[in-house]
Amino acid sequence: MAVLVTGSAGHLGEALVRTLLDAGHEVTGIDIKSSDWTQHIGSITDRAFVKRRMAGIHAVLHTATLHKPHLATHSRQDFVDTNITGTLNLLEEATDAAVSVFIFTSTTSVFGRASMPPLSAPAAWITEEVVPVPKNIYGVTKLAAENLCELFHDTRDLPCVILRTSRFFPEPDDRKEVRQAYDDMNVKINEFLYRRVDLADVVSAHLVALDRANAIGFGRYIVSATTPFAREDVQLLRTNAAAVLHRRVPRYEDVYVRRGWSMFQGIDRIYVNERGRTELGWSPRYDFAHTIDVLAAGGDPRSPLARAVGPKGYHAETFAEGPYPVE
Repeated sequence: MAVLVTGSAGHLGEALVRTLLDAGHEVTGIDIKSSDWTQHIGSITDRAFVKRRMAGIHAVLHTATLHKPHLATHSRQDFVDTNITGTLNLLEEATDAAVSVFIFTSTTSVFGRASMPPLSAPAAWITEEVVPVPKNIYGVTKLAAENLCELFHDTRDLPCVILRTSRFFPEPDDRKEVRQAYDDMNVKINEFLYRRVDLADVVSAHLVALDRANAIGFGRYIVSATTPFAREDVQLLRTNAAAVLHRRVPRYEDVYVRRGWSMFQGIDRIYVNERGRTELGWSPRYDFAHTIDVLAAGGDPRSPLARAVGPKGYHAETFAEGPYPVE
């Protein structure tokens, strides 16, 4: 299959290109930055460039985007140009070129304020049924791009699958107070309970979406590690996550004690991947329990693919107060 991967110099783009090539697909990677996994350098905001790259393509995996780390360094217009107009260019040229499948990488950030309950409320149980309430231009433009995908499915019969991915970046947390209070790996392992996913599982979700898109037609799916929590846990999770985890994955405590780690006091939301597992047939491997078992055995909890891709950063320059400036 001839596959176009946008954002091929990024974390997910590179991982997809690597995996697709290993599987024998013909892959074209495009990005505004050069990389070993990018065949053509150019912007998705350039309609003529997109048109040239779409010739002979069977499927599009659209990962290129401005991210949350760009909020303080790029204008709102930049976000509109890349995330909305760029997606529109790809959708129009894909339908003109009779592309058969379009997979759009979205983000759980579209849920925004819907995933941020007040301190007095239980943790938010976030499924695809929750109505997004974006809190910044990043979320607004990603949700708008999702809606463009749905429009092209409805009006042009383009099979589209939207994957709302939770965190998979390897860079340190942007919040100074979190970096000061917790070891970086401690933070990331904690997040596997509710808002993180391994890069290899994100890639596998894209591949099953690629296989299932024609049968599904259109769908939105949360791509996050499988949580050990149940809906009845949301009240206590908000104030005492360790007590809930003691019941759900008690073996984590020995690992945490040996490493001097701690669980977050409270958890405010849980991204639920059940629909993706049932409708797509997606089988994520890297959840909290898996990471605990690997750590207990003295191993690296990251997938081989995540280790191979490694950190990339989001800016050419470095910043004194964190991995990227906060808006």
